[in-house]
Amino acid sequence: MSLVILDRDGVVNVDIGEPITQVSDWAPLQGSLEAIGRLYKAGHTIAIATNQSGVGRGLLELDTLHDIHRKMHEAVQSAGGRIDLVAFCPHTESDQCDCRKPAPGMLYTLSERAGVELVDVTLVGDSLRDMQAAMAAAAKPVLVKTGNGQQTLDSNKGLEHIPAFDDLAAWVDAFLESQ
Repeated sequence: MSLVILDRDGVVNVDIGEPITQVSDWAPLQGSLEAIGRLYKAGHTIAIATNQSGVGRGLLELDTLHDIHRKMHEAVQSAGGRIDLVAFCPHTESDQCDCRKPAPGMLYTLSERAGVELVDVTLVGDSLRDMQAAMAAAAKPVLVKTGNGQQTLDSNKGLEHIPAFDDLAAWVDAFLESQ
């Protein structure tokens, strides 16, 4: 079994620049749902690891976050895919927890739940903290240029060794072709 971990905002759905606090604000990025569907049909387990500091800041209720994730699950299923696992960090940066990316805690949790070693896992993200979490956990980092990805690439020298793709769909195409 192959586990692929995806960041949520900016990779799967549009990053609106602030916490998504309403179900109606969640909108998939073009091609992302179909890309997840292709991964699923190829036999991969798909997980989401997402920082959700809006919970810790009192901007987002847990019930609403679960409703947002329900909408995401339904949208992915409509495109022929499935998200098997979701991990989220509700803490703020000042909480200094071990689950908020760039810390690798969510990745460890997902690998334990899936029963796989992180060295065999790819994390697809759009921010420096996603790349740092993947590297801290010995997972394989992949950067997409959607969301904050292009800005991350432009403002962080030293990421040249990390594969970068236009979007999740482009990475999935390349990943599945290499299988």
